[in-house]
Amino acid sequence: MRISVTIFLTDETVTPTRLARELEERGFAGLYLPEHTHIPTERATPYPAGGDLPREYGRTLDPFVALGQAAAVTERLGLGTGITLVAQHDPIGLAKQAATLDHLSGGRLTLGVGYGWNVEEAADHGVEWRTRRDLVRDRVRLMQALWTGEPTPYEGEFARVRASHAYPKPVRKPRGPVTGPRTLLGGAAGPKLFAHIAEYADGWLPIGGRGLTESLPVLRAAWEEAGRDPSALQVVPYAVAPTPGKLAHYAELGIEEAVLQLPPAGETEVLRVLDAYAEYL
Repeated sequence: MRISVTIFLTDETVTPTRLARELEERGFAGLYLPEHTHIPTERATPYPAGGDLPREYGRTLDPFVALGQAAAVTERLGLGTGITLVAQHDPIGLAKQAATLDHLSGGRLTLGVGYGWNVEEAADHGVEWRTRRDLVRDRVRLMQALWTGEPTPYEGEFARVRASHAYPKPVRKPRGPVTGPRTLLGGAAGPKLFAHIAEYADGWLPIGGRGLTESLPVLRAAWEEAGRDPSALQVVPYAVAPTPGKLAHYAELGIEEAVLQLPPAGETEVLRVLDAYAEYL
């Protein structure tokens, strides 16, 4: 099993370049970074984990800029977003950002896609909460149209683009209906999420990895019903607090990559945790 990590990189933590070099030297598979553009001080939306919203949420670095730095000082380390808040981006610009990072890194990008949880943050971007899932679907499909080899238009309810020249192209070749960097869709298990994964993604990025024994057969059924190759489905448990038993269970389920959570801390603390995680490599 490949072992990757995720961390809230901020202006107060270890730097992207220092962390990326350490990860590659130690044999970790990838670095995934979350995204929040801003956190309104008006706290109407409860923090999903309960309690006060941690300080790092309002201080996150832009993931694409930070991953660009990580790409520049490594050769093999995977680069991922966990997750990109697609509803809060112009999709034409986001398609360019993602394709450029993937191109310059030699095809190392995994685009984690999510719907978000902070209603106030999304509202400042003009997002209507009840339709955000369909908005994200349309914007990802638009990006995939721009990533195809030939100029391809896309016309959806929430996003449209005319046939266009758009370079660079991502390195990865089309996989069934999916074009572009490896795309993993985050979110809680459910019929709509699984239908969207089967339609326009390469797999699922479930936070914490709970309930996979029950959820995976349902996802696999939706995947195969959509005509996708059963062997191509990728499930990557995300922000995992690891134990040997938990990772062994993932392996029994056929999971090939897990993303472990690092603390949003300075270099000394982060390297200490990496030393502790070495037993899983």
